[in-house]
Amino acid sequence: MNKKSLTPFFFVGPHLILFIVFILLPTIYGIYASFTQWNLINDPVWVGLANYKTILFNTESTFYSQFMNGLKNTLIFVVLSVPVLIIIPLMIAVSLEHKKVKMKNVIQSILYIPGLISISAAALIWSLIFNKQLGITNNIFGSETVWAANQPYAWLIIIVITVWGGVGGNMIIYRASISGVSKDLYESAEMDGAGPVRRFSSITLPSIRFPLIYTFVMTTAGAFNVFGQPLMMTDGGPRQSTTVLMMYIRQLAFGHGESIAGMASAMAVLLGLVILVISALQYYVMNRNAS
Repeated sequence: MNKKSLTPFFFVGPHLILFIVFILLPTIYGIYASFTQWNLINDPVWVGLANYKTILFNTESTFYSQFMNGLKNTLIFVVLSVPVLIIIPLMIAVSLEHKKVKMKNVIQSILYIPGLISISAAALIWSLIFNKQLGITNNIFGSETVWAANQPYAWLIIIVITVWGGVGGNMIIYRASISGVSKDLYESAEMDGAGPVRRFSSITLPSIRFPLIYTFVMTTAGAFNVFGQPLMMTDGGPRQSTTVLMMYIRQLAFGHGESIAGMASAMAVLLGLVILVISALQYYVMNRNAS
């Protein structure tokens, strides 16, 4: 084997090593841990499917209640956030491609900046905005609403911070695809009498078919893994109505008192299976309808 044939391995090798060490091996061990009783200190004790039976079927168990409440709240977040994170970036991307819009790249950069800010910093900013006494939101509306302590406002502020930080990335993906479409197509369609809606459905949407599938699947998967926004903005309240599944998993594994890492791992595996199934269904349905 000559040096030239080894060249690709020097580029792929570091990434492959990091993938194995920090993703593949922890994932395999996490799956193994889900079949054990483990407190992160003593050696794991094999219990088979006991953790899964408790989580899914023992209705009197705290773990059953935590999983079901966490999954319900996670699904609420997914349903509320994903459509907004798909539609708004797409609308912005289409608008930026209009010939009358100036400084397109500047606007794109400004909209992308929030995505570079950490969740903790963003939560601090928005906590001040929604502060009862000092927040500009209450001052504008002449209100004294405690946003994080009441529903549906608690979900509203979580969705706001999520959309604020997530719009830019999807927008850039859509715009890159739209800008690659020949302008002649749009001009020809316009000359033939096609209105904005017809041009969007006949030219724009087909041109972003694969980016749309990608962003929809990845945005949904990311939404199921939500953690920072409800933790920092509402701490799971009011009355655990925004406590998502990842918060329960973290609490069981690393919360106060003895760790219940085996049960936390089982919940994490179940969440992973939910994400896998939904992602596969999304890809299948969207790819079939687009074909």
